[in-house]
Amino acid sequence: MNFLRGVMGGPSAGPQPSGADTIQKLCDRVASSTLLDDRRDAVRALKSLSKKYRLEVGIQAMEHLIHVLQTDRSDSEIIGYALDTLYNVISNDLEEEEQDDSEEENSAKQVDDLGSQFTEIFIKQQENVTLLLTLVEEFDFHVRWPGVKLLTSLLKQQGPQVQQIILVSPMGVSRLMDLLADSREVIRNDGVLLLQQLTKSNAAIQKIVAFENAFERLLDIITEEGNSDGGIVVEDCLLLLQNLLKNNNSNQNFFKEGSYIQRMKPWFEVGDDNCGWSAQKVTNLHLMLQLVRVLVSPTNPPGATSSCQKAMFHCGLLQQLCTILMATGVPADILTETINTVSEVIRGCQTNQDYFASVNAPSNPPRPAIVVLLMSMVNERQPFVLRCAVLYCFQCFLYKNQKGQGEIVSTLLPSTIDGNSVSAGQLLCGGLFSTDSLSNWCAAVALAHALQENATLKEQLLRVQLATSIGNPPVSLLQQCTNILSQGSKVQTRVGLLMLLCTWLSNCSIAVTHFLHNPANVPFLTGQIAENLGEEEQLVQGLCALLLGISIYYNDNSLENYRKEKLKQLIEKRIGRENFIEKLGFISKHELYSRAAQKPQPSFSSPDHMMFDHEFTKLVKELEGVISKAIYKSSEEDKKEEEVKKTLEQHDNIVTHYKKVIREQDQELEELKQRINTLTSQNEQLQATVTQQVSQIQQHKDQYNLLKVQLGKDNQHHNSHGDTLQMNGIQTEEVSKLKEELEEWKNKHELLQGQLREKDSVIEKLSSSQLEMGATEQASQISKFGGLEHSNELQKELEMLRSQIQLQSAEISKLQMENQKLQVMNATADPVLRDSGAAAATSSELEGRLEQEIKELKSEVKALSEEKESLKQQLDSSSSTVAILQDEKSKLQREVAESKKEQDDLLVLLADQDQKISALKIKLKDLGVPVEDEDDTESGDQGDEDEDGDEEEQDENAAVCYHEN
Repeated sequence: MNFLRGVMGGPSAGPQPSGADTIQKLCDRVASSTLLDDRRDAVRALKSLSKKYRLEVGIQAMEHLIHVLQTDRSDSEIIGYALDTLYNVISNDLEEEEQDDSEEENSAKQVDDLGSQFTEIFIKQQENVTLLLTLVEEFDFHVRWPGVKLLTSLLKQQGPQVQQIILVSPMGVSRLMDLLADSREVIRNDGVLLLQQLTKSNAAIQKIVAFENAFERLLDIITEEGNSDGGIVVEDCLLLLQNLLKNNNSNQNFFKEGSYIQRMKPWFEVGDDNCGWSAQKVTNLHLMLQLVRVLVSPTNPPGATSSCQKAMFHCGLLQQLCTILMATGVPADILTETINTVSEVIRGCQTNQDYFASVNAPSNPPRPAIVVLLMSMVNERQPFVLRCAVLYCFQCFLYKNQKGQGEIVSTLLPSTIDGNSVSAGQLLCGGLFSTDSLSNWCAAVALAHALQENATLKEQLLRVQLATSIGNPPVSLLQQCTNILSQGSKVQTRVGLLMLLCTWLSNCSIAVTHFLHNPANVPFLTGQIAENLGEEEQLVQGLCALLLGISIYYNDNSLENYRKEKLKQLIEKRIGRENFIEKLGFISKHELYSRAAQKPQPSFSSPDHMMFDHEFTKLVKELEGVISKAIYKSSEEDKKEEEVKKTLEQHDNIVTHYKKVIREQDQELEELKQRINTLTSQNEQLQATVTQQVSQIQQHKDQYNLLKVQLGKDNQHHNSHGDTLQMNGIQTEEVSKLKEELEEWKNKHELLQGQLREKDSVIEKLSSSQLEMGATEQASQISKFGGLEHSNELQKELEMLRSQIQLQSAEISKLQMENQKLQVMNATADPVLRDSGAAAATSSELEGRLEQEIKELKSEVKALSEEKESLKQQLDSSSSTVAILQDEKSKLQREVAESKKEQDDLLVLLADQDQKISALKIKLKDLGVPVEDEDDTESGDQGDEDEDGDEEEQDENAAVCYHEN
């Protein structure tokens, strides 16, 4: 109650009613009055008291005001008063405006607490928020505007709870999106503020708002307000766009696919005169640059970032940013943010990096933008944030860009140094060995990024020679770095040089050999590690331990005095393994290491905190464990590890080879696909042409058929009257062509007849030979083997052949008749042609009749061509018949040869048997056996058999003679 008295101004003198009593009476009137005017007046009075007596009105009147919103919706005036009253009670904005600087902090906290408590009471019933969403849909200005302000205040006080209620409400978010289309700027602008609060840290609502066409509407508002030259409305729209896009991959992809990136290009169009920028324009442009960075942030998925980077290049947004980068008169904070934006637009994108390398500053002579930026980085008079931005830009330019790395390192090599102009390599060397520790650190980190994951450039950098002073021989860049390191410079300088050396020596055995070849390096490192120094030097000790560990892990044992085993023994004697591992752990335990490991962009509160680079933290994380294991490994384990490394290298070489082959095959496939596409398009064009020509041919055919019908009628008329024909020069040519065609057909017909006669003679010869052969073979088969069935089959085939020959003869006679008919037609055509030459001056009617005659001749030619095709078919059938007969002849010849062979075998057997019988008879006679009678009988029988055998031999000899013929 003390707070209540303070708000009400203390106790009042006299019988005047207190503020609390007045509020109570007004609440009673609102609750009990039956007249709308009375309730309206009471609510208006509560509104006027709500600012001064916020607590009392909130406690006593909130329930009655909510009831008014539910029951008196037909009266917009009382609804507006009720909404204004609730806004005054819940909002803390009014209290904050009235607070003086002298007020205590606990009073401000109490005010914030009060608004949060009233908000909690209001949203306890979710129906209240739903009712408020319904009221916001009303078009009446006195209802909609207070409703928007009240809902915005609720979201400020209890954002997550109100967001959840709106999310589950039917069409809740869609209702609020209509505010952006309101023609009244006050409601539209407050609607933007409402959506800002609604979309904070809620991905689901962000997606709904985006798919409700929010991007299109917000970009339209920004364009209407004048882009970067607009007022605070542009700022509010940009903040809402950031809410929708930041850490929301779905909305980012939707923004890119909707071609909204292209609409961002006009934001960055600045004139030549960049003096006198207003504070609002600086704020707007700063937010616009941040919005671009949201789309290409390194924390986004790589695929989404890459697609946005390509879209920004193709639409000209990157070119526009580079124009601002090289412009004069741009405020420092805008220039710094532009450098950071360009850095992330080109980071890891080869196309964008190549374009950035080609950008030149508008100077005389023109210098590359990279050189101009590096000049700012190594200049100690430039602002610290600007130098950090340039370093980040250089790092992003070299990120996954081996081509850019090679260009930077090449400016350091002796063969490419140009004495007339300043190169990037010269600026880096100058910064590396300057008296400014921040320049030393920045140049060392930049040079380390030029060597990142590129063993070839690490080896090439060993060739760089520096002239330290007049008269002294040049020293290598590696040696100069170790010399400065041993001179005891500032901590920041030593940390930068150690990071450069660790990056240089990692995964490069040749660089390790060069480093160990200097006999002073290893004692310096062991001495630094073994000493007990303060906290400031612990970071240097840890980096020295890391460098010595790299010298052991990547040592190829090419130097006898610095082999892996000897270096391990040296650590064991001078430092101790446990102590070495402890010093190595100082790096990852450092607070600045943890900060640098969070994100790629170097962001430091002061130059003294600039110690670690983001990419170097990855290297430490990778090597810390393997170095710790390498220290405790024995020589045998080292040998095994070397073998494993060699195997892995061979495997990597094989994989690289196959990747190259696959890449080449992919290129060939792309070329073939392009050729296929080209041929496909050509094929489609040709098909279209063919289709068109076919349609034209069909049209000509139709016209020809129509003319043919008409000419047929004219021909009948010509036959009835027998008038003299006339024709012009063109018709004479057609008739001569037809005569030539008739001569060709006659020649072809005669040739076909000659072929037919030849075929007929061949068939007759074959048939006669087959008849004779068939008769002879039939007789032999009947007499010896009984081949009756085969003879019958042969007879049938011969009968079929005779029938086919008769059919062919009929066809030939038919063709001869057709030929005679054709000759008659030709004979009738010749007088017509002669008469037509004599009568060249007759009427046009006779010309039509001549065309009819020409059409008839063409039809006769067509008939002759069809007859030619039929003759060809008949010739083919005759040829097939001849082939069949020749096959049958060869079969019969084979059977005759087999029969002859069998007969010869039988004759030989009979002759042998006769010889044996004669020999046996002789023996029997010698033994005195009487065989005379049997001999006589057998001789008689034998005589008969001899006669039969002689007859058989004669028949057989005759068959053989025929076969041979």
